[in-house]
Formats: sequence, C-alpha cells, structure tokens
Amino acid sequence: MSVWDAIVGQQAAVEQLKTIACGDPKAIAQSWLICGPAGSGRGAVARAFAAALNSPDHGLGDQPTGVTRQILADAHPDVKTLATDKVTIGIDDVRELIGLSEQMPSTAPWRVIIIEDVDRMLERTTNVLLKEIEEPSEHTIWLLCAPSAQDVLPTIRSRTRIVNLAVPSTDAIAEHLMRDVLPGVKETERFDRAVAERAARLSEGNIEAAVLYAKDERMRTDRDELVAGVLRLSRASDAIVLAGELNDSAKAQAEAEAGRLVAHDEAEFRRINGLGADDRIPTNLRGAYNQIGKKDEVKRRTTRLIRDVIGRGLDAVASVYRDVAVLQNDAEPSVGLINVEHRAAIGELAARLDRAAAVRRLDDIAVARRRLAGNGNQLLVLESLFCALLP
Repeated sequence: MSVWDAIVGQQAAVEQLKTIACGDPKAIAQSWLICGPAGSGRGAVARAFAAALNSPDHGLGDQPTGVTRQILADAHPDVKTLATDKVTIGIDDVRELIGLSEQMPSTAPWRVIIIEDVDRMLERTTNVLLKEIEEPSEHTIWLLCAPSAQDVLPTIRSRTRIVNLAVPSTDAIAEHLMRDVLPGVKETERFDRAVAERAARLSEGNIEAAVLYAKDERMRTDRDELVAGVLRLSRASDAIVLAGELNDSAKAQAEAEAGRLVAHDEAEFRRINGLGADDRIPTNLRGAYNQIGKKDEVKRRTTRLIRDVIGRGLDAVASVYRDVAVLQNDAEPSVGLINVEHRAAIGELAARLDRAAAVRRLDDIAVARRRLAGNGNQLLVLESLFCALLP
C-alpha cells in the first residue's frame, strides 16, 4: 500500500510530490508551502511527502516500511511536526524547531520539519522563521501548511515552493469514511454508506468535519437544529436566542473536548515515563505534568476549540444561503443541495429573498468570521450576524 493511498481527493498534488520524492535529491526544494482549505488534508499530505522523501522505497511499496510507519505516527526522530491546539503558535516553539533544524538527521536522508497552520504565527514569530526558510540547513526540508498562500507573509511566500490542494469531493470523502480506519473509530465500526454520504455532504469538503459528523450523531443533530433555527428567523428575539444557543453550545463542546485532551495528555505523559494510572508523579517530573492541566493552558485550548465549533456553525449557516442561491439559479440538478433535509424551507426562503439579498447574507457571514478572528466578542458578533440575516 503506497503512502499516498490515504490521501483523499488530491490526485494532482500527489502525482507532483510523488515525482519529486523519487527524483534527484539535489533538485528538491527545501522550503515548501502546502496550501488548502480547512480539512483538505494539508497535514496528511505533508506527512506523506516526508515519508516518501525518507523511506527507502519512497513510500511506494506494497507494504509500509518501518520508516513510513514511524513518520505517519509522528514517531520518527528525524521528522518533527509542530501543531497547535491554541490560538497562535508560540515564538519559543519556533526557536526550538530552528535549533533542531541545524542538526544532522540521525538515520534518514532528510531532517523534515512540518509546521501545521503556519498562518497562526504572529508576524514577530514568522520573522524568526524567515532566515531558516530562506537558507535552510543542507539536510533539512521545511514543510509549512496554511489555508492559502495569501494567509502567510509575502516574505515567506516568496521563499517557498507552493503546492495547492483541491477541495475533496463529496464522493471521495464518503469513500474515505467507509474504507479507512479513522482515529477513534474501531475497524469493526466503519460507517455505513448512508451515514458516510450524509457526513461527507454536510462537511462541504472538510475531511475533519466529515469524520466528526460521522462519529457523533449529536453533532449532526445540533447542526440540523442550527439550520432549522436560521430558516425560522423572523424577529430580533429569534436572532438573539439563536446566537445564545450557538455560543453556549460552542462553549460546552469546547470545555468537554479540552478536558478530554488534558486527560489524554496526562495519560500519555504517564505512559512515556513508565508510570501507572495511580502512581505518584516524581518530584522531578511534577512541574512538566502540572503544566498539562495548567489553567492558562486549558483556557487557550478552550478558546481555540470554541472558535472551531463556531466556525463549523458559520459553515452550516452559510450553506443555507448557498442552497438558496442554488435554487434561485436553477442549479440544483448540477451541484445539488447541502441541506437536503430542509429543502422545502430553503425553497420558501429562496422565494422570499432576491438574489442580491442572498449574496448579502453570505457577505454578512464573512464579516462575522473576520470579527471573530479579530477577537471580537463572540456573543455580540453572533447576535449582530443573526439580526442581519432576518428577512
């Protein structure tokens, strides 16, 4: 099984990177920017490329090599991935990577450093990284990931080779959900076609969201209720209530997920250090262990998770007006609806709104996203948005 087989809906990018990995090592660019929308699999593509570069068979063998398995599991000493569950990537984390990049690889041809969500760096942090990207060490390859080239500074953009990913198709995502073993899902519990196809449709090309919708029926129900709430909007009081419900739901989901992640990290810390679940933490390890559940760290995690939940909510709201535009332009036979379950209500809304009004509401949602990204008050932003959506 090729290392590329698990990549969903990115045939053009895969062929490009596969050819490069199998080519002359002296001709390989050492700084890359892998761009694709949220959930398109940027991190998975970066790991597959790292495995293809370092594996003796370039990741093309029928069976994965030990090197390939280690890299895909984030366990290879020469491949380092920096991902964050916080709002921004810290400058100290980047400085640590730069120090690591100066070291020779221990066993592999290349030391590969992957930075997911490089767009989450503040400008000062990006400037620290710039010199290394411009003149990388002889045996180091940098793989940066971002939603688009425009989301990183021009100085970084101009010093990297850019790979643009596509939005995976609904069919490709559904096949992925039915075929592949996914995190948190046992092999014997793969999704049936109906669940996979619905989750893929609701995800709008976001693989991560599709997995969440497929795994969690409650999440699908919450989305349905949000869409139904948008379609029922008729008064300012409706808008205020709906904004509060989305905000409260996002906080509850984020706090629960942050707690789960802390528990997982604490258990992993114990495992790595040979400690049982009930063993006392030695004095020399207590500081590092306590840092995992530190209040400020949990708060930063929760803030990021709240934004993720609200982001999915805004995707669902935007899909309503996307579907309205599809019906207004008689495009349903060619592109279909996302919210098939609400077709009748969407048809009524399409009849009440003119085309300009539908487009304006999509613009209103984009403005809300920018305000949230700028640390606007979440509840006030959502209240303002849902009031703007009133017919």
